[in-house]
Amino acid sequence: MTDNTPSRPPLPPFTEESARLKVQMAEDAWNSKDPQRCAAAYTADSWWRNRSEFLQGRDAIVAFLTRKWAKEHQYKLKKRLFAFTGNRIAVCFEYEYHDDAGQWWRAYGNENWTFDERGLMARREASINDVAILESERQL
Repeated sequence: MTDNTPSRPPLPPFTEESARLKVQMAEDAWNSKDPQRCAAAYTADSWWRNRSEFLQGRDAIVAFLTRKWAKEHQYKLKKRLFAFTGNRIAVCFEYEYHDDAGQWWRAYGNENWTFDERGLMARREASINDVAILESERQL
């Protein structure tokens, strides 16, 4: 498969400033809850592990995010840079949402990202835990 996707600066190797910018760009895209916008940041054959689910390719990413945001209402995410080197970035994050029954949740997690030379994410590995919260306990 040929991937003619244009580059997405900042490009690796990352500096602290460019890594922070990349994290903010990812946060902004995910908070848009637009699966197409999010998927555009990944290589055409990007490989994901999200919790116990394994995905490959932009079409799978779009389908996954569409399912995710159909059931996670009022989703709000915050990401923080944890570490970076070369073409890799690690982030910590939390997000909040409520389900169809009105139960609020806060999810905590870590992600490891690997980028290609065009600044597209080729690999995403996410470990995530959910905690039930009261609406009054929301922080985001």
